[in-house]
Amino acid sequence: MPEARTRKAVARDKRQGKSASTQAGEYVREEIDHVRDGKHAVKSTKQAIAIGLSKARRDGVDAKPAKTASKAVKKKAAQDSKAAKKGGVAKKASPPRAAAAKKALKTASRKTTAKKTVGQQALSTQAKRAAGKRTASSRSAAAKQAASTKGPTVRKAAARKAARTRKHNA
Repeated sequence: MPEARTRKAVARDKRQGKSASTQAGEYVREEIDHVRDGKHAVKSTKQAIAIGLSKARRDGVDAKPAKTASKAVKKKAAQDSKAAKKGGVAKKASPPRAAAAKKALKTASRKTTAKKTVGQQALSTQAKRAAGKRTASSRSAAAKQAASTKGPTVRKAAARKAARTRKHNA
């Protein structure tokens, strides 16, 4: 069940006209925090991201799977979206299945999303790989949309930071 704080952040992002992937990012962040806090573990960073996206879709965020995604991923995304439209409380898993899932997550590593070293490297690698699959024009369009939703104060701060970076790298 997503936290109220996450739902508020998503509602704010939606009001501001931010993309579905940005909204879903709040759920992914929450999931990574859960792993870092020790609520459960995951086998890989990708698994944490997948759990967060699933939660987002089940909560009504229209996060579509990538065009290059496997059939299984697309099927799971469709199931999650259908569950969101259906509403109501999801059917509880049987006690043996719930216990098995809990045991599997508890035995998994927590290093996959650690704030430093291994986890940070894994998250960075995942983000770079995902960005690498996109075209330059797609990344540019996303950046332009992000800039338009920032607001004047944040845009000004970002411009100052960019100027400092250019000066530093020159």
